[in-house]
Amino acid sequence: MNKLNVFSEIRPLKTVLLHEPGEELENLTPTILSDLLFDDIPWLPLAIEEHRSFAKVLRENGVEVVYLTDLVTESLDTNPRVKNEFIKEFIQEANIASETLSFYTEEYLKSFTNTKEMVKKTMSGIRKDEIPNFSKRTLSDYISDYPFVTDPMPNLYFTRDPFAIIGNGVSLNKMKTTTRSRETIYGKYIFKYHPIYKTNNLFYNRDYKTSIEGGDIIVLNSKIICVGISERTHPSSIEKLAKNIFERSAFEIVLAFDLPKRRSFMHLDTVFTQVDYNKFTVHSHCTNNFKVFELTKNKTEENKLIVREINDTISNILSNYLENDVVLIKCGGEDSISSDREQWSDGANTLAIAPGKVIVYNRNHITNTILKENNVDVIPIPSSELSRGRGGPRCMCMPLYRK
Repeated sequence: MNKLNVFSEIRPLKTVLLHEPGEELENLTPTILSDLLFDDIPWLPLAIEEHRSFAKVLRENGVEVVYLTDLVTESLDTNPRVKNEFIKEFIQEANIASETLSFYTEEYLKSFTNTKEMVKKTMSGIRKDEIPNFSKRTLSDYISDYPFVTDPMPNLYFTRDPFAIIGNGVSLNKMKTTTRSRETIYGKYIFKYHPIYKTNNLFYNRDYKTSIEGGDIIVLNSKIICVGISERTHPSSIEKLAKNIFERSAFEIVLAFDLPKRRSFMHLDTVFTQVDYNKFTVHSHCTNNFKVFELTKNKTEENKLIVREINDTISNILSNYLENDVVLIKCGGEDSISSDREQWSDGANTLAIAPGKVIVYNRNHITNTILKENNVDVIPIPSSELSRGRGGPRCMCMPLYRK
């Protein structure tokens, strides 16, 4: 049985990939927050507690939870050669300026007898004072007081973005920012070497030229995929993805949504998420006309696309393609202050675990109330620390299998 199977946003969720926050959050400092795409420093003990509540809710609803660190560890332990290959590639992509420091860092990672602890260290960031025998040797060492040899990866608990499962295949993404580009190395080794999840069916690869991120990819059904043209996803990437998907799967349509290129519209799933067959949460600023492009396969010219522009409301567009009258549930309701506040804490970013049954942040109480009024079963989870990373329940998981 194919272990990768996602043809919907709402069908019963069976297996999901998470990453529990770790020491990478402890390595955040005020001076590097913006570089690492954070606005604040979450308190790790409570962030872990909240994340475990999230995982507990998933398990209580029949979902198998697998963790990024475990899958990477299992992939690297298939062969010592694979582990050494990973370490060398990780060092190369860390952009360590000094060849001497690169050498000692490689030796440090190879010294770990426990592969999982080594993987966690690559995620948490390596400080200079952790490298055995480190001393100032080069001009760079004397000039720079930057404490890290390799930067922490605090965004990893948003497992939605580095790759995306589409049907029975994978979009192994190229991330927009330097700080997140290294995250996809873990997906590379999982899908190349893991005993269960390895696959050759890649619709996109991390070495392509232009960026695409998982939060911009929404699988509407077995025929239609939505992708956001955002500040993180380039239109050329969507064309490349569409061509590969049409060639290697039964999907027929890619809808490219042209989003405002600013952080409040970071990904398509911050604009809308599906909660039931005909119900979507939506950013309150996105109910007017929207520019969308329909991409289909050109059946007369090989490896070409037909692009058609659509200018209409999200409600009409979704209703037409789903052949069902769609109900839009505004994040925060009609009040502009409540809407802006709950949009900031990802009120529109829900995770459907079954049709009409969603996991949400408890802090978005107005949106949650409106969802209930629309006959959606709401499961709130604690979110005071997790929400500081600017991502909701959908952002924090990658479905591997839906029924």
